[in-house]
Amino acid sequence: MDIIIRRVRVSDEQPLMDIGITDGRIVAIEEKIERQIDQEIDAAGRVALPGFIEPHLHLDKAFLHRRMPARFGTLDEAIRVTGILKSKQERQDVLDRSRQVLDMAVRNGTVLVRAHPDVDPIQGLIGVETALQLREEYRDLLELQIVAFPQEGWLKTAGVQDLMENAIDLGADVVGGCPYNEVSWEDTRGHIDRVFDLAQKHGLAIDMHVDFADDTQDRRFATTEYVARKTIETGYQGRVALGHVTSLGSLRPDALKPIAELLREADIHIVTLPATDTYLGGRRDEANPRRGLTPVRALHAAGVNVAYSSNNVRNAFTPFGKADPLQIGNLLAHLIQFGTPEHQADIIKMSTSNAARAVGIAGRYGLAVGKQADLMILDTYAVADCLLDLPPRSWVFKRGRITVVTKYESKICRACGHAKAEHAHAHA
Repeated sequence: MDIIIRRVRVSDEQPLMDIGITDGRIVAIEEKIERQIDQEIDAAGRVALPGFIEPHLHLDKAFLHRRMPARFGTLDEAIRVTGILKSKQERQDVLDRSRQVLDMAVRNGTVLVRAHPDVDPIQGLIGVETALQLREEYRDLLELQIVAFPQEGWLKTAGVQDLMENAIDLGADVVGGCPYNEVSWEDTRGHIDRVFDLAQKHGLAIDMHVDFADDTQDRRFATTEYVARKTIETGYQGRVALGHVTSLGSLRPDALKPIAELLREADIHIVTLPATDTYLGGRRDEANPRRGLTPVRALHAAGVNVAYSSNNVRNAFTPFGKADPLQIGNLLAHLIQFGTPEHQADIIKMSTSNAARAVGIAGRYGLAVGKQADLMILDTYAVADCLLDLPPRSWVFKRGRITVVTKYESKICRACGHAKAEHAHAHA
């Protein structure tokens, strides 16, 4: 064995375990591994989880929040402001801001990021090119999947078809889409068709931003059913992920039920983005503002694979964030009222096993013998407390290699101020 992690909490229902790792894979999870090796870590009862996955993250737009702050907090404004800033993109600046996000993600236990760089005539392929450079640069710290994302539309914007083809030729892994950013329902549907055509041509998965609105009154924001039927028609079950999908939250249960059943049949992965969706959603509601989320509870209950992600970090779409899935999961749990122990465990699954399914790595992912050793040790002592404590990630491992070590010490000085006050009083 290359490394043994001693006395780790894998389950609250089991005794502490040792985890043995060889050649980047987990080869043993036992109560006591009866051998000694040079590299051992004593977790001292701390919790182990498989590494987090961020299935929907925008690196090229990160940390733009102070350059041109959004004033109204709407989606339209965020797209407009970002479009202006994109026109001024410089390669080194994109790399520097992207590294800030990736470094945060690594420290927070993330082992895979699916990035969605914009592909459009405004910034060309700079987002894809920088992501490709970072994929190699960070290969020993995390995996980087790249989605070619036509943020500015496809049919309404000249040259996007060629740019998307070029992005794939360069090495993009996934075909993205943004069908609501077209001028008509017909073009929205045509946008979706082109996404599927390009994905089928190259044998790639699909990951689209869809139905990002408060309701479905505009058909451009009511595409989920069409996408699901298209997925089944093309035999793409399990290879399509949809981000946002917030307008589904406006549907009555009787209208939502058949769509949820269709999503399950199509094995479509829904990635909710609670920080962005809540921040931008319901902006025009003068009373009882909507939370602006996809109906996570109903989709989850219907057997749809639901994951979550940070989406944006400090820009016009989301002026907050630090690429921490635990922080986002805690927010999501509050918003959808997932407070029971079972529901809290489901939230953790949404950023681990569910997210692994969404990005297509479920076969090699997880805290089990034979899986790739992508895991983290958190500074808490019960699995059930992870979402409550938001603990530091004490150790993070990528393919069995230690990538992060965090030592955290906080001391409450109950007598410090009191002693100082008494000393001052005595000399008064």
